[in-house]
Amino acid sequence: MSFGIKVDATGNIQRPSSARAAEQKPETGNRRRDARRRVAITGMGWVTPLGWDLEGVWKKLLAGESGIAATTLFDARSFPTTFSAEVKNHTLPKNLAASPKHQHISRATGFALHAAQEAWRHAGLPQPGTPQYAKLDPYAIGAYLGSGEGSLDFDTFSRTALLAWEEQAGAVNLRVWGERALQSFHTWREIEQEPCMPAAHLSLEFNARGPVLNCLTACAASTQALGEAMQIIRHGDAEIMISGGAHSMIHPFGVTGFNRLTALSTFNDNPRRACRPFDATRDGFVLGEGAGVLILENLDHARRRGATVWAEIVGYGSSADAYRVTDQHPEGRGAVAAIEAALRDAGLTAAQIDYINAHGTGTKENDSTETLAIKRIFGARAKETPISSIKSMLGHLIAAAGAVEAITCVLALRDQILPPTANYSVRDVECDLDYVPNQARRARVDVVMSNSFGFGGQNDTLILRKFSV
Repeated sequence: MSFGIKVDATGNIQRPSSARAAEQKPETGNRRRDARRRVAITGMGWVTPLGWDLEGVWKKLLAGESGIAATTLFDARSFPTTFSAEVKNHTLPKNLAASPKHQHISRATGFALHAAQEAWRHAGLPQPGTPQYAKLDPYAIGAYLGSGEGSLDFDTFSRTALLAWEEQAGAVNLRVWGERALQSFHTWREIEQEPCMPAAHLSLEFNARGPVLNCLTACAASTQALGEAMQIIRHGDAEIMISGGAHSMIHPFGVTGFNRLTALSTFNDNPRRACRPFDATRDGFVLGEGAGVLILENLDHARRRGATVWAEIVGYGSSADAYRVTDQHPEGRGAVAAIEAALRDAGLTAAQIDYINAHGTGTKENDSTETLAIKRIFGARAKETPISSIKSMLGHLIAAAGAVEAITCVLALRDQILPPTANYSVRDVECDLDYVPNQARRARVDVVMSNSFGFGGQNDTLILRKFSV
């Protein structure tokens, strides 16, 4: 995985001559390919339905607070599901809002920029535009996000279709539709719908000229982004990766699609209790939105600058079910393969995992399949390994879910405490493990696992470890 950068016989990176001629770049030392390079997490930031202050949101999660309420981003009263987990009253930091680089951005891109700025500061890295920042090699900095499509311009689209509708013909007049569409066409609004745009804006903001990528593998996207960003650092193609995910699907098209698939909870009378992972009464997931960004860094690079290392990513596994577009394999074969691959990559056994942050969506199928997969890997130890799902409080952030959950894992390692699975009250005979019900729990935690199983059968698992010299 070289991304167009050549490496000579000694392992030194040779930059394209055109790039070298264009500017004088600071020397940061030779980068070598080494599959065992240690990858540190040095910074974290998020924007969630419970807020965007790192410590404040963590306290709310430990207290079992909920970010789920009636939908306000559009009038959802006629939908089967009238609630969601919205990011309330979000505003961009002043420096980002005033920047000409980030005008006309989508809601998800705003979340990503905010979370990335907080993660960068949390990592103690110099701010873009400062003399200290100029000492960083921009070609050693990359970004990898798992981000979804921006919100469609629903009102304009609907208005255009209605104006072009011909009652007698019972069809849309395409000529009239085209004329009306051109009158309301907004170039930047169209561009910002593309899933790659949050990563593009991060590249602009941080002058990241190394590998910049985006993937959209549904609910597994940001876990995949983190895992592959780790591999990029291991391979020597970057020293720092800004990685995570961002998504917002709380709009009429997004909710309509999930409602038609009967995947969303319809517990309209009590939205705060709507997401009930692993509970026998669960009836679907709750759609959420937000972003999570982590700064991944070559450990040697982090040490040279005296950074605080919050944890390490030590294992990553990925698989596909190759079963159905909408369902996981009922025997959990893809989930099993991803977990096995992550353990193998980390050089660990299931017996060394102290906590599992579950995908735990609150659907009948996902929770029972994930439980089955854990039993198959962990055997008799499955019932002794605590598991929890923060989706019970944040809802399902889709492409951003895995990154936010990875941050939760790091904080659990730091504070030696496990977040609860809220709203758990009725035991399901198929889901009979320890789901840390309703209350946070003190525990010795050295190694954690985070699962993300995407719609369509994409499965990704990360293993994180408490940092030790």
